[in-house]
Amino acid sequence: MNWKHFFDRIGMNGTRWQWRIHRWENLFKRGGFRQLGEGISVTRIIIFVNVVLFTIMILWGMLAGVGSRALLNPPTRLLLVFGGQLWQPLVMQYDQWWRCITYAFTHGGLIHLAFNMVVLFQVGPLVEVEIGKSRFIFLYVFTALTATVLGYFWHPFIPVVGASGSLFGLIGFAAVYYHRLGDSSSMQRRNFMLQWAVFAFIFGLFVGADNAGHLGGALGGALVGLIMPIRGQLLRQTNSLFNFLGGLSTAAVIISLGLLAVSWFA
Repeated sequence: MNWKHFFDRIGMNGTRWQWRIHRWENLFKRGGFRQLGEGISVTRIIIFVNVVLFTIMILWGMLAGVGSRALLNPPTRLLLVFGGQLWQPLVMQYDQWWRCITYAFTHGGLIHLAFNMVVLFQVGPLVEVEIGKSRFIFLYVFTALTATVLGYFWHPFIPVVGASGSLFGLIGFAAVYYHRLGDSSSMQRRNFMLQWAVFAFIFGLFVGADNAGHLGGALGGALVGLIMPIRGQLLRQTNSLFNFLGGLSTAAVIISLGLLAVSWFA
């Protein structure tokens, strides 16, 4: 296709865009897109999605007449509109299963968001660099699910929001995983994670956090940390499996957020 002619016809600089497309084609042929993707931080993407969703929620709430309350203490209805989890009746009776993931990207106020994102910014990169992006996104989504599943048995009628289930999942995973590694550096990282767990638990007591979700996330993370290969041939043999699980987890997040957006206009 003559890209220069195409862009000239729509009023854009065809020469410039032709050069860009040739560069993208060369990158694709050399596997460059994969290399570019390797430089992307999954942790930062998750933080970005959380902040964007929170911003949209605040603007929506202000337009709906909630006012400044939307920023610091959003009403429950607004949180549910923006993906909060409520097993009964929204998930079990109305089949809104996407809430099992979207709740982990929804936050009950600026302080709630800020604290969780600070913890994620401190803990996430350590785990992500240690185990890789595919394993990391799988771990994050899996522990969000284990957190809300335990919440179903604990308080199915109580709305839940926040990333803390996944955060405790990362911490639970890291504590077990680094303990298995056994060297002095890993022990220091294990202790660092446990300190964050204590800090997050104390903070949760003051804000009335979902302790069932914390426990469910931590148990899910610890389970993955216990069974995930550490090194050697088994580690390499499971790369394809975790690449698949990571892709599946990414798709689940995208689809869930997409269904959330659709629900706003349904």
